[in-house]
Amino acid sequence: MPGSIKDRVAIVGMGCTKFGELWEKGPSDMIVEVVNEAYADAGVGEKDIEAVWVGTLFSGFGGRSVSEPLRMQYKPVTRVENACGSGTEAVRGAAYAVAAGIYNVCLAVGFEKLKDAGLSGLPGMENRTNTHYQQTNPGIFAIMATRYFDRYGLSPEEGKTMLARISVKSHHNGSLNPKAHLRRELTIEQVLNAPIIAWPLGLFDCCGVSDGAAAAVITRADMAKKFRPDPVYIKALQICTTPTSGRLTTDYDYTHVEEAYRAGIAAYAEAGVKNPRKEISMAEVHDCFSITEAVTMEDLQFSPRGRVKEDIEAGVFNLDGELPVQPDGGLKCFGHPIGASGIRMLYELYLQLQGRADKRQIKEPRLGITHNMGNEPYAPTVSVAIVGL
Repeated sequence: MPGSIKDRVAIVGMGCTKFGELWEKGPSDMIVEVVNEAYADAGVGEKDIEAVWVGTLFSGFGGRSVSEPLRMQYKPVTRVENACGSGTEAVRGAAYAVAAGIYNVCLAVGFEKLKDAGLSGLPGMENRTNTHYQQTNPGIFAIMATRYFDRYGLSPEEGKTMLARISVKSHHNGSLNPKAHLRRELTIEQVLNAPIIAWPLGLFDCCGVSDGAAAAVITRADMAKKFRPDPVYIKALQICTTPTSGRLTTDYDYTHVEEAYRAGIAAYAEAGVKNPRKEISMAEVHDCFSITEAVTMEDLQFSPRGRVKEDIEAGVFNLDGELPVQPDGGLKCFGHPIGASGIRMLYELYLQLQGRADKRQIKEPRLGITHNMGNEPYAPTVSVAIVGL
């Protein structure tokens, strides 16, 4: 593939905070913590880092948000923002710079400090004169759920139970992860009986709001084993934006996200993946709501259209299943500090590929995929990354 990133760069060190209500930590504390963990993991120091990319949605200080706490003055630091894919965008910038031969060793950082902002959730979109004059994120994704149930002939009970199984699976995985915000096992009955946020989405169908940060040290593939014997290589980095057709037309189907489907196709082509269901070992996807994960399984071609329910019931996406999804607990258990989430997803795949995921360890993983979806399902920016050995 012309211009492919495949196997040109590698991740040789990563760090991640515990996600949660980190009242005792500010953004600088989180940044220093994850970067020091990544440095130690890679066996490098500040002197080895030639450039930095930082992904964050709400920091108004540009590159200073990282350069000052890390005492990294006079080095190039670039702040990027691409909605919920901001962390992945930081990795993309660092990886492309290394692949271009401009730098040998770069740092990617993602962070967000949301709990101090006084918000009950992510900031809402401004009102627009179109088919969705007023909106909430739960309300938008509730439409996705009800349309999916209707299109594929699921009764309300069948649909709700399908979604509940997703949350139960993710909470089981998150209960095994010391860095997850919500480490609580759930039963299907608890999910079904939880307070409704926007029908059919209940409390346990929705991810939370958290503080958190994550970081990655990225270097040239031919240098990677100088840092560690088990580097993780980037196989694909793709991004797909939208014509916003879903917000401007009334015939948008709501049962798939075209941008996710196309980003997946491009990433598979770049990585040389012919059969995603068989070749991808694990996935970390943007499960802001349980219905989002269900639809994404079809968009990424893990399940046929309208058939994800069968795979969920068969345990295909469980930790011990054919294709584990959210092995770390996902957004559902980590919450969503926006700039950090994409790198947090890569952190889990990195540990899994190196056999360091402890009780969550997947047997002999080879390739992993991350998926971030920023903004609404009908007007998103979708980032997809594939990494492997």
